[in-house]
Amino acid sequence: MTPFLALLLLSGGGLLVFRAALGRLLAVCQPNQALVIYGLPGRRGYRLLKGGSTLLMPLVEEIRTIDLGNLNIAISVTNALTRSGIRISVEAVANVKIAGHEPTIHAAVERLLDRSRGEVSALAGVTLESNLRGVLSTLTPEQVNADTEAFSRALLEEAEDDLSQLGLELDSLQITSIRDDVRYLDSLGRPQQVELLRQSRIAEAEARAEARIETVEQEKTTRLVQFGRDEALARAEANRRIQEAGTRQQALVAEAEARTAGERSRTEAELPLQQARIESIALQLQADVVAPAEAACQEAMAIARAGAAGIRAEGDAQTEALRALIDSLLAAGPDARTVYLMQRLQPLLALLRQAVPTLQVEELRLIGEGEGSEISLPTLLARLQAATDLDLGRWLRAADPPG
Repeated sequence: MTPFLALLLLSGGGLLVFRAALGRLLAVCQPNQALVIYGLPGRRGYRLLKGGSTLLMPLVEEIRTIDLGNLNIAISVTNALTRSGIRISVEAVANVKIAGHEPTIHAAVERLLDRSRGEVSALAGVTLESNLRGVLSTLTPEQVNADTEAFSRALLEEAEDDLSQLGLELDSLQITSIRDDVRYLDSLGRPQQVELLRQSRIAEAEARAEARIETVEQEKTTRLVQFGRDEALARAEANRRIQEAGTRQQALVAEAEARTAGERSRTEAELPLQQARIESIALQLQADVVAPAEAACQEAMAIARAGAAGIRAEGDAQTEALRALIDSLLAAGPDARTVYLMQRLQPLLALLRQAVPTLQVEELRLIGEGEGSEISLPTLLARLQAATDLDLGRWLRAADPPG
């Protein structure tokens, strides 16, 4: 195992241990609870936490939970004596909870800490039953049956002090049933009894609905707290992974740098060898390509110089010939041009005479001088000599053989 992997494993294990330790030291209080934290040296009593969270001193502080949720308690009082001496039985439904405000909550801490919900419900039920008997002893059956709301308010006022001493508080109380064994209340009228029964059932349904709504709200609040805690844990896990990725990135960068340095060193070591190869290839190219090409170039240049010398000699000869011709023409004077043309025309005229058969000219006339006018051949030759400075008559005489 490489030191880097060992470091990663140690850091991951340390984060897991820190997470577990943080989960044990972090106390989260739900909205329907109160936490009692005690045991800190130098502090008397305890401290209370309602909602939120706090950190515990490890190995020193301990924690207890008090449930502040509603308790739905059914109350049943039988053969309670009224002010008129008639015994009646009353059934009611009460919503009781541990007080969440000071100073009543301190009484709950002293008297109800570590007690279950069943024990708290039994204690509250006994207290409410005794208060209910006390209230019934001050009322007549007619008063109890006629105004159940006033009877409930009187019972709330009677039970408030006793419940406060226990750290409890009464949210609501609904009378569900009032009866007597001698059927005294029945004689007061069936309609009132039916109305009372209807109201009691409505009250019971409302109490149950409220209790159900309260339970649902508590569950929702609990879920929200759990989601918040899970989110915090997820964020911590994400931060841990980010740190691990950063550490892994640094290690990979270091490894890549080391590999690059090795490649660079190897390349630098191969540079002299490659330079020697380049020089060898350059020498080989010089011997195989450059030298033959330079020899061929020198040979071509020699051939070109020889050809140029021949052309120059031929040009010089033609130049000398032309100069000699010019000199002879200049020496000939005015007739030089005629002589030159005659030299050039003699071969051409000889060819023409051979190609054209001998013609017998009986009559020669010149057309174009005007009607009735005739020009003789001497006149024509004289005009031609004047226009072109060419003496054709002399040429014809020289070319015509005698006889």
